[in-house]
Amino acid sequence: MDSNTQILNAPAAGRVTSIDFFRGFTMFLLAGEATELYGQLEKSHIGIIQFIGMEFSHHEWHGLHFWDLIQPFFMFIVGVAIPFAVANRIKKGDSLNTITKHAIKRSCLLLFLGWALYFADAGKLVFRFQNVLAQLSVTYLVAFFIRNKSFKFQIIFTLIILLLIDLAYRFFPVEGFNHPWVNFENLGAWLNNKIEGVDKASEWATLNFISTTAHTVWGVLCGKLLMSDKPAAKKIQILMIAGVSALLIGYSLDGLNITPIIKKIATSSFVFASGGWAILALCLCYWLIDVRKKFISGSKIFIIVGMNSIFIYIFFSIGGAHLIRRMVAPFSNLLFTWGGESTVEIITSLGIWAAMWYMCFWLYKNKMFVKI
Repeated sequence: MDSNTQILNAPAAGRVTSIDFFRGFTMFLLAGEATELYGQLEKSHIGIIQFIGMEFSHHEWHGLHFWDLIQPFFMFIVGVAIPFAVANRIKKGDSLNTITKHAIKRSCLLLFLGWALYFADAGKLVFRFQNVLAQLSVTYLVAFFIRNKSFKFQIIFTLIILLLIDLAYRFFPVEGFNHPWVNFENLGAWLNNKIEGVDKASEWATLNFISTTAHTVWGVLCGKLLMSDKPAAKKIQILMIAGVSALLIGYSLDGLNITPIIKKIATSSFVFASGGWAILALCLCYWLIDVRKKFISGSKIFIIVGMNSIFIYIFFSIGGAHLIRRMVAPFSNLLFTWGGESTVEIITSLGIWAAMWYMCFWLYKNKMFVKI
């Protein structure tokens, strides 16, 4: 842990607060999943609450729920932050060689942490790339190394990898796995089986790190736009055009039955659709917080979480939420039994969520930030 003297009430000159908010809000929602709250909402007999709970769960296969956007959001916002982080290190006097070494080290640490979570869960060495950290170890490094390439180069690069992975799913000759868009019968499932050494491995494809690289690269492009001296209105216009264009491409590929939107194998249509939503979400945050200067006080609730995003992600990924549950559950059982089992579970989940937020707040208040 290292100290950080930044105070939320006085952001650094040139800092785009909406980026910190976007990252914190995304991580806050991820922490909410660990509390099991969303599953409880989905079980509700009240239509609107059940609908919200369903939107906070992954789509079973072909389609898109709100929750399917959260991982792309996080991978995208990491890309947005790259130009700012590099500029900040240059301002501090770091050489390009030092910055590059730091990026490589960070990528290796992300991969180590991502794999360590799998090792802890499986009790054996499993080299997979499905979780956020493992995927980011690749997408972050690729985006870092091409960050200074032209806009045209980066767009063409992402289009090529999306085209290649789409063609690979369609035409790569693997006997018994030649149904590209059928669960457990596609190229991603075949590779999963080979890596995990079983006949029917995870339905979340390790190959996803290839196509989701586009999310992080597009984030870099958006970050460079926000850093530019263009007027705010022009930045918003460009972001809106980019976001809507990506949405049109993604939903058209799906609607015309060319490539279906499937998050679990990160199809090209899914990457375009989720990337479009990510760009539009950033545009909204930028307009609301940095341009209109609205919601600045409220955004601090989420910024606090974003400032220790690695810590809180690792904490709930290794079962930290279950530990807190053991402390919260006796009180919610004692005080809210009158409301029924569902009420008790929801109150317990909210208590866990609040406790995890307070942990981030305590770290922030004591100027302790876990960084890699």
